[in-house]
Amino acid sequence: MLTITTDQAASFNLTVEVRPAAVAYPRTADEVAAAVTHARERGLRVAPQATGHNVGAYGALDDAMLVDVRHLQDVSIDPEAMRVRVGAGVKWERVTPVLSEHGLAGLHGSSPDVGIAGYSLGGGMGWLARKHGLQANSVTALEVVLADGRLVRRDAAHEPDLFWALRGGNGNFGVVTAIEFAVYPVEELYAGTLFFELERSADVLHTWAGMLGGLPEELMTWTSLMHFPPLPFVPEFAQGRSFAVVSGAFLGDEREGRRLLQPLRALGPVVDTYAMVPPAVLGDLAMDPPEPLPFQLGHRMLSAMPAEAIDAALAAAGPDADHPIDMVQLRHMGGALARVAPNAGAMAMLPGEVCVVALAVTPEPAAVAPARAAISDLERAMAPWQTGPYPNFVEHPADAGAFFDAATWQRLREVKAAYDPDGVFRGNHAIPAAAPAPMAARTASGAMSAD
Repeated sequence: MLTITTDQAASFNLTVEVRPAAVAYPRTADEVAAAVTHARERGLRVAPQATGHNVGAYGALDDAMLVDVRHLQDVSIDPEAMRVRVGAGVKWERVTPVLSEHGLAGLHGSSPDVGIAGYSLGGGMGWLARKHGLQANSVTALEVVLADGRLVRRDAAHEPDLFWALRGGNGNFGVVTAIEFAVYPVEELYAGTLFFELERSADVLHTWAGMLGGLPEELMTWTSLMHFPPLPFVPEFAQGRSFAVVSGAFLGDEREGRRLLQPLRALGPVVDTYAMVPPAVLGDLAMDPPEPLPFQLGHRMLSAMPAEAIDAALAAAGPDADHPIDMVQLRHMGGALARVAPNAGAMAMLPGEVCVVALAVTPEPAAVAPARAAISDLERAMAPWQTGPYPNFVEHPADAGAFFDAATWQRLREVKAAYDPDGVFRGNHAIPAAAPAPMAARTASGAMSAD
């Protein structure tokens, strides 16, 4: 039986409070459809949610029912076809170890706690992205409840406009109940982390940035300045300490991986964990916290990372800066991330060479304002090289039009008008329906089918 309450919505970020008019907890796809119908009959919008990540981007939901799909937990893995189908509530942690046992890897991100569906619908940038691109473009089919309550399966051959829009347009077109996606053959890869004393931050960042142009697409590296808490999920030697770290994953052998990382190793890391490992290791490589916590997040996508940008980042958030930021991370982009793959979704690629991410834990309300100010200072320092935002890292209400080029944004709005003209669905970054086209224009261009 469908459960509907007036609870506060769950959030991975404990500083965010989301209080919708109601929360539905369906246990089947049919109950999702019932929840959508229930909301429409009562004049409520519908906001989909799975694991509580990035709910701050919804803003006020006092006129909406939040449909929490955490109970949709089906998992089906076909190793021979290299395909996975999961319910919309499934997290990566349930899938990546099993895939690894079959010599396969999915395009998950830094945390195994993240839900597969939400991550995929917003893009999905992870450890293998320079080689295989965004996770959204590895999605092969979606099962979704539409505004009229119908449950449908959509792929490249069935309603391609809707299938395109869902892969990057997030939850603005329906409630996804299941997702199918391709995975990739990876028996082993060369992965790990180099830990340097924090005082070596300038040497590490400048050396890393100077290497980027010569690195193959098979190698993804993230360089971070990290102040580790004294908690069990952190390696014992790092608990309560601070380091400059370079984590990476190389789809190749140890000999070539060591050669590629030699300029960094020559700086003398205090700990080196790189080794040939199964792909399951990537789930914990970033050492992300496994439990909800209060935090502030910021980011910038950069067109380049010249020495001036490194110096600006260090001045704003380096070891000598007076700031409350716990992590500044620089992710190497480019490769397949910068190309539009055939049959890509709305979030087809990400511009830029480096993504800078900043996170500050704010356990007390008084810590929020200083943390936000410090992150804003870093974002301003990166402004000369800024190229565009990544929606999965935007944790507040924003104009979603800034995430896409003009043609993509217009097409998304047209798909919204075709499938949800009344604005029933509210994704965590809202896409409004386009205004109805004049009859002559609709006749000339052909109407989108709605099954």
